[in-house]
Amino acid sequence: METRLINVGFGNIISAGRVIAIVSPESAPIKRLIQEAKGKGTLIASTCGRRTRAIIVMDSGHIVLSALQPETIANRFVTEKEDHSEDKA
Repeated sequence: METRLINVGFGNIISAGRVIAIVSPESAPIKRLIQEAKGKGTLIASTCGRRTRAIIVMDSGHIVLSALQPETIANRFVTEKEDHSEDKA
């Protein structure tokens, strides 16, 4: 089994198979999730000082902050999957 990696901005890469959700940071429950992750030490900021536009929830309980839009990250999942399928054909 091959691990697919997804670029979440500024050269930061995550394992595609470990992602549970990609969400927008505006809602109060997501803001609480971020604060809880800070307290537990499971928050990973990959924004390079930019505004957080997407929150990536990992199956390990880690929360990844990204400066990319959730749609942009989701499109990278689809593009990577299509590219991977073409390689096998």
